[in-house]
Amino acid sequence: MIDWERVGTLRDEVGAENFAEVVGMFLEEVDDVVARLSREPDPETLERDLHFMKGGALNLGFSDLGALCQTGERLAAEGRAAEVDVPGVVALYAESRRVFLQ
Repeated sequence: MIDWERVGTLRDEVGAENFAEVVGMFLEEVDDVVARLSREPDPETLERDLHFMKGGALNLGFSDLGALCQTGERLAAEGRAAEVDVPGVVALYAESRRVFLQ
């Protein structure tokens, strides 16, 4: 679920003093996207939202979430937004966030 090696690499890259800020920014921005997806996913912006989440998730080490977002992004790009497991993305983000913050 969490690639802890990636987390350590990111911490090394940005420095321990900036790591908390980077994490906080990511979580805040993704929380906004997840809230929007939870209310009413927009097929017009779904590909872009999932692309954004995928990039941040992979940078921060949320490997399972990154993979699920990549699958959803591909489906949305193919015009198959209705097939994207949006509730699964939302649930996996919540679980990944919880595990990460423990």
